[in-house]
Amino acid sequence: MNMQQAIKMTAAETAIVDAYTAQIGDLPGDGSVLSVRDTLVHELRTAGLPTRRVESWHYTDLRTLLRAVPAADPTAFADRVEALVPGSTVLSVRNGHADLKGNAPEGLTIRSYTDSLLDGSAAAGLAVLGTDDAIGRINGGLVRGGLELAIADGTELEDPLEIQLVQSIGQAHTRFPVSFGAGTKATVIERHLSTDAGESLVSTVSDVTVGEGADIIWIILQQQGAADTHLGQMRFDLAKDAKLYLFVINAGGKLVRQEIHGKTSGEGADFKLRGINLLGGESHTDVTFTLGHNVPHTTSTEIIRNVVFDRAKGVFQGKILVAKDAQKTDARMACNTLLLSDDADLSSKPELEIFADDVQCGHGATVTDIDHTQLFYLLARGIPENKARAMLVNAFVAEIVEELDDEPLVEALEGVISAWLVKHA
Repeated sequence: MNMQQAIKMTAAETAIVDAYTAQIGDLPGDGSVLSVRDTLVHELRTAGLPTRRVESWHYTDLRTLLRAVPAADPTAFADRVEALVPGSTVLSVRNGHADLKGNAPEGLTIRSYTDSLLDGSAAAGLAVLGTDDAIGRINGGLVRGGLELAIADGTELEDPLEIQLVQSIGQAHTRFPVSFGAGTKATVIERHLSTDAGESLVSTVSDVTVGEGADIIWIILQQQGAADTHLGQMRFDLAKDAKLYLFVINAGGKLVRQEIHGKTSGEGADFKLRGINLLGGESHTDVTFTLGHNVPHTTSTEIIRNVVFDRAKGVFQGKILVAKDAQKTDARMACNTLLLSDDADLSSKPELEIFADDVQCGHGATVTDIDHTQLFYLLARGIPENKARAMLVNAFVAEIVEELDDEPLVEALEGVISAWLVKHA
């Protein structure tokens, strides 16, 4: 008879399980939700957090890197902040609790995710993506709030929609099921902020469905505090002729894992990923991406730019899977990195799995330092070295920001990047 022996839990694993045990009577959810939560936490207790022996976590040994977990603080408070882009509709989630005050634009329906937990309709969505889905387990076991958004067919949101997640201290676990109807057009900013009041553990899962012919821009802007752990996951599904432009900027956090998992379910679907990772200090930031091209005539392009200072460590894992029936797929992926310190580190792992025979697919990766000829050119014109280096780094990332072709949004994101570079360059 074979018996699975439970592992000896680390301090962080014990803290997560104890947090669930302490809150079990207070976490929202009916019997079906509670059953799923119990299963997820039991799996975490049995298997533990993933180590480098798990292939998808090879460069981010979560069991080693996550050494401590702050206790949940029900008294924690955070104020709203100004919108990134003036005029945006702001949906505020502070310390994991949604604020539903304010009027929604026409065509947008908003519901508290807590209500979906309470009536059990959220139970099916709490399922993990596989045996290695540590973020899904932690979030599903401890999630308290978030928002459900539905954009009606044919709706065009004129102003950006900012989902503003502000964390002060402790823990916050949120979820965002979002559905875009056929023919919709919208810009969504998923913005993660910290008040730097203390150490935080934040997990969030966004489950996005893009309907036929919809055209969506989704920005993930992560600016957690210098001591914070951020575990993010985005899941998306693209219908026929749907377009999703996903832009990810990591400019904060001590330990960051941002996962992006998507699939094309309709012919003519188009996906673009643009990512900027600004890494400094002794931070560790991991962007892990998978995309399934499941039907014919779909396209995707992914461009990741990494800027690594000090003793920071970065990871980009990108995997494109082209199914047997997905003929005429066009998929291209590139990861470009500036290493600006002898102690900086970046691990890049682009992958292609192709089972169709009529496709155009490719991937590549580059690593370099600042071009010293260009640096000398600026220094020779009297520009101080720190400013000259910041100008060259900014040019390296600004190229893809400007692809957004939205002047207020471009200005706002360039401001975030410039502020970070002033502090770290």
